[in-house]
Amino acid sequence: MAEQPDEGGGRAAHGARGRPPTGQERWAAANASPFLPAVVLVLIVAAAAGLFAGSYTYVMANPTPRHIPTAVVGLRDNPMERAFLAGMEKALHGTLRLTRYGTPAAAAQAVEDQREFAIVRPRGRGVELDVAGAAGASVAQLLAEAGAKVAAAAHVDVRIRDVRPLQKGDPRGLALFYISLAAVIVGFVGAIQLSVHARALNPAERIAFTACYSLLGGFAIAAVVDWWLGALRLPFVQSWLILALTMFTSGMVFSMFNTLMGRWAMLPTWGLMVLLGNPSSGGAVSWPLLPSALGHIGRWLPPGASVNAQHTAVYFGGRQHLFPYLVLAGWAVLSCTVFWVWRHRHPGGRETVAAPGP
Repeated sequence: MAEQPDEGGGRAAHGARGRPPTGQERWAAANASPFLPAVVLVLIVAAAAGLFAGSYTYVMANPTPRHIPTAVVGLRDNPMERAFLAGMEKALHGTLRLTRYGTPAAAAQAVEDQREFAIVRPRGRGVELDVAGAAGASVAQLLAEAGAKVAAAAHVDVRIRDVRPLQKGDPRGLALFYISLAAVIVGFVGAIQLSVHARALNPAERIAFTACYSLLGGFAIAAVVDWWLGALRLPFVQSWLILALTMFTSGMVFSMFNTLMGRWAMLPTWGLMVLLGNPSSGGAVSWPLLPSALGHIGRWLPPGASVNAQHTAVYFGGRQHLFPYLVLAGWAVLSCTVFWVWRHRHPGGRETVAAPGP
């Protein structure tokens, strides 16, 4: 039947067709549109690019000493040592944290335990400054440069030694940071790819495959850096397992956030592991040169724990610290627990089909 014109010459509206959509209907239509998430992603990617550049530039572009633990051996009234230390304090803006030790052996032990970054002690009519490049290349370089200038200005004879040098294939001490960075990023990228290309995996299968690619990936990183490039001589099994645990932890952190936040899980993962974790890890810039808050936070995050564990394994193998392993294991257990408890919310898995009756 043809529609009847209304009094204004138009056509009469039938039902809801002529009614303008409500606000709720407009929001539902916008939410179903592919353009909304695309616009949100454009804004997020732009913000992430700025934050990424900003976080790394803030931490690494101009590292400044905050507190440098330094061992002092000798009598307090030694004039040469006193003049040298006063000059160093002035040159480094009072950032030296001096601790006196009764013997050179006790001070050396503190350096081996990574409680001190340098040793100042008398030497004939001058002083000796022992730095430890393996404890922190950027700190050792800063102390050596300042020590040479201070000694010249104060007319103090100084001998500067690196008592724990870096390996020849890694003169700037960055290789451990790079391998840990690779493990962190590939770890959560692998979890993302499992979510995209192996979406039907059940929770236990997802954890198992995350562990599998972590073991293989950690082996590949260690083999390339040590066996192929020869950049580092690694304690191979230990470094391999640290890298594998780092990759597994990173992958499970993404799986945890994917369970809690769905498709937006990349945001907290990227923020925690890359924007905050990597710059504060102490790998590219040693902790004494980081802003103090970042230096403390970084030790409790997976990237910092990974760098710390590798650093000790490679250069201070006889003085292992349990703390970085506990941090990595703690994050792995937390992520696995959250993922498992709320596994019904994870966007994946297979439906169980009941067996047909007789």
